[in-house]
Amino acid sequence: MEIKKYLFLSMICVAICVATLASCAGKKHSRADDGETRRELEALLSQPGISAESRFAITNKIAKKMLSDGDFYDVVLYLTNYVEANGGDEHNSYWLLMCAYAYIQMNQEEVAEYYFERIIRNYPDLTVKGQSIHYMCLERLIQISTNHENRINYFNTLISQFPENVSITEMYVRLAREYEQTGEWARALKTYNMFLEQSDASSIQIADLHDIYNYARYLIDFNNSPKNWTFATLNELSSATKEAITRYQPRRLDSYRSKVNFFAVSWRQDENAPTGQVEFSMQNFMHGNRIRFSDNLISGPTINEAYLRTTGWTTGVPTWYFYFRKVNFPADPKIHGRWEWAGIYIGEML
Repeated sequence: MEIKKYLFLSMICVAICVATLASCAGKKHSRADDGETRRELEALLSQPGISAESRFAITNKIAKKMLSDGDFYDVVLYLTNYVEANGGDEHNSYWLLMCAYAYIQMNQEEVAEYYFERIIRNYPDLTVKGQSIHYMCLERLIQISTNHENRINYFNTLISQFPENVSITEMYVRLAREYEQTGEWARALKTYNMFLEQSDASSIQIADLHDIYNYARYLIDFNNSPKNWTFATLNELSSATKEAITRYQPRRLDSYRSKVNFFAVSWRQDENAPTGQVEFSMQNFMHGNRIRFSDNLISGPTINEAYLRTTGWTTGVPTWYFYFRKVNFPADPKIHGRWEWAGIYIGEML
């Protein structure tokens, strides 16, 4: 039900109430303190036959005055008592929304979360100044909740009930991230795929999710690939690569390269930048050259990365570092933790 229609009525009602109070009290009481004004307004609420419009207007005035004065505990006590005493009031979700915001102001977000949840679960939706109360609750819950299962529910509700209020593209990717956090990889991948199918997926900018399009693209492509280039251990990958170089077997060497997002860049380039090397083949670079490699691997920035230094590739830039890394793909436990040859850094290490 729309309650904004009451806002105009509330102005009339409050004006009548104030005029009535002023005429009864006389000029000498025209500057009565806030406490006295509140008591008089509450007295009006107790009058028999008061209309729903008048009740809303007076209650709203009392609550907003307490909020503006910073009396947050008082407004919570007042409104929760009101809701308990008036269980049939169609505006109870609005009063509880005020309580939730009061707790936000008091930095008690866990209590506020309880009230937002209570509104969504137990009270019908209302529209305040053209905006859904349930939508406002969901928006706040996403901001303050740290429970991934709950956040999954919030995002799904926003997508299904308020598609016109949100960016569906962003909702899909945020929902997918939540599924990741709970280990629901089948749902995560399905949702990432739905994200990629959106027309603005490649252009959307989400401040806290840098390069999310390429991340989602990699997950889907990797999931759909045979993954047959991975090795159980770093030692096996290194040994196989060295043997292919020693035996001058470029096709065999090509078979060891990652088939998803393999890169060949200089040390100053970003390995995520497109290189356009779809037809990249080691044979084009091995022909006529004597390739050598270091006996030992070079440790990477983390224990999950390593480099193999090789030389002899070209007269211009003869040194290449093969970049090996551990596969991070929890969606497939059989592949997760294996090793892959993910790319090449061209030139001497910086």
